[in-house]
Amino acid sequence: MVNQNTLDTLRHFAEEREWQKFHSPANLAKSISIEAAELLELYQWTDTADRQEVADELADVLHYCIALARVMDFDLDEILLSKLEKTRLKYPVEHTRGRIAPIE
Repeated sequence: MVNQNTLDTLRHFAEEREWQKFHSPANLAKSISIEAAELLELYQWTDTADRQEVADELADVLHYCIALARVMDFDLDEILLSKLEKTRLKYPVEHTRGRIAPIE
């Protein structure tokens, strides 16, 4: 998981550039989508991609996700575990183990 020092460093990076004024939820959501598309582009026409390029694009996605969570005052652990519980109920293991198809 991302430690507090890394979270503080990301916040400080934006603050010293005065970028937080651009970090509206809408702008950050758009940026997440754009960076995710750049990550996906690495796999366009292939099932393999350069590991460092994947790491760089994934870092961009995570950076914007963390910034959005901060702006929205979300606790990352809380929202991840809450969503996992919803998904657990939607896809019970006895019906979905080893299957990718939706429950019928």
